[in-house]
Amino acid sequence: MSDCIFCKIVSGEFASATIYENEEFKVILDRFPGNEGHVLILAKNHVANIFEIDPDQAGRLFKLASIVAKEMQKRLGFTHMNVMQNNGTIAGQSVFHFHLHLIPRYENDGITIAYKPLELSDEQIETMRKKLEMTI
Repeated sequence: MSDCIFCKIVSGEFASATIYENEEFKVILDRFPGNEGHVLILAKNHVANIFEIDPDQAGRLFKLASIVAKEMQKRLGFTHMNVMQNNGTIAGQSVFHFHLHLIPRYENDGITIAYKPLELSDEQIETMRKKLEMTI
């Protein structure tokens, strides 16, 4: 897409701090990181979100994420990590091109990525379970 910043990064029109690239994905340092070593894994094809990405491609992306995360851990020495992927404005997505965040976490780094848990009754949980029960 001509107005997508990540498409422009993938094509080389915009510079990026690329740490790995293959025919399907580009792994870059986040320009506005949540913490030191924060990387993004970008799908090279333009797909907006998890609702549009091909399941097989999503599987390959997560396999790559596991490999990249382990290498990051070896090289940077952290022991914890947030893996994030936002879908839609309400969920915090600001660039509508599928990407996965790998955010290293360090002791006392002061970063908070959290939500306030709902307090649901057993009946509410069972109602939701019935709505979502599936065979795939």
